[in-house]
Amino acid sequence: MQRFLRIPFMITIEQLKDIRDRADKLKQYLAIDEKRIQLEEEELHTQAPGFWDDAKAAEAQMRKVKSLKRWIEGYEGVRAATDELALAFDFFKDELVTEQEVDEAYAKAVKEVEALEMKNMLSHEEDQMPAVLKIVSGAGGTEAQDWAEQLMRMYQRYCEKHDYKITITNLQEGDEAGIKTVTFTVEGDMAYGYLKSENGVHRLVRVSPYNAQGKRMTSFASVFVVPLIDDSIEIEVNPAGLSWDTFRSSGAGGQNVNKVESGVRLHYKFVNPLTNQPDEIVIENTETRDQPKNRENALRHLRSQLYELELEKRRQAQAKVEAGKKKIEWGSQIRSYVFDDRRVKDHRTNYQTSNVNAVMDGDLDAFIKAYLMEFPE
Repeated sequence: MQRFLRIPFMITIEQLKDIRDRADKLKQYLAIDEKRIQLEEEELHTQAPGFWDDAKAAEAQMRKVKSLKRWIEGYEGVRAATDELALAFDFFKDELVTEQEVDEAYAKAVKEVEALEMKNMLSHEEDQMPAVLKIVSGAGGTEAQDWAEQLMRMYQRYCEKHDYKITITNLQEGDEAGIKTVTFTVEGDMAYGYLKSENGVHRLVRVSPYNAQGKRMTSFASVFVVPLIDDSIEIEVNPAGLSWDTFRSSGAGGQNVNKVESGVRLHYKFVNPLTNQPDEIVIENTETRDQPKNRENALRHLRSQLYELELEKRRQAQAKVEAGKKKIEWGSQIRSYVFDDRRVKDHRTNYQTSNVNAVMDGDLDAFIKAYLMEFPE
């Protein structure tokens, strides 16, 4: 009796070939062989006598080494996953593994390939930097402040899923519930590169628990994301434009309330490079109980915002040259979350999902991928 080979339901020979082709293309696009040679050369520099004599140059060199290692290790993960898939596919023919095991190997390979393909879209220097993310509730009182807090939780969950470290640098609680504003730093692999897609106004539509009539209400919150730069990047800050206020950091009450004015508020007046008009940046920092440390952190955030303005100036200049490309305005409405209709839609890419709970639990990868594919520059 002739036996017929049963091919797994989810994985076919064409799918296997496709995923291996994508892995081969990544090796070519990322110039992995060249990166391996470059890594050896760059690591030799770190072994030179007196390497740490110039701390800034040494730190820049170490970042270069780390970046090369990340790309090489990322590709090695892709190659290992696709090789395991090919092996599982062959073993299935000999009935040494189950169809489910082949499908699981395929899912793992796809995940590895798609993750590296997304990283490949992040080619700018700032994409590799940590990020500063700020959420500000819109008009609407308690309802808007509650929405801002939900967004804060959403980004915290996203960061947890990606092993990003979060440090809250400023938090102002709402009058009755929620928050008025929060600022936190996000540290981890390509943090700014991924989170830059969240820059803009986020709109919530739901039946409000704060409305006695149970009416459907619309709330807004603004999200601002800038790269968190370090001392190796030179950003000019005019001392004449700086002024400071101090205040007591708010706490949970009782013994936790800060009795000294360790909170700082920085005001910086300057000419905005986007508008060529006088402008002001205001930054509050209550990260520590040490006022000098908070001043230092506030200045770092100021330099990050000024760096982002320069990047935006370059992006706008490029957009004028590359006619026909969509223009994204910082602060425009980017996404709607309609709880009652079970729908979250990104208005820039038209990507949407009905799994509202997953999104609010930090599942943003599909939105970020759609954005990076639509706006790769």
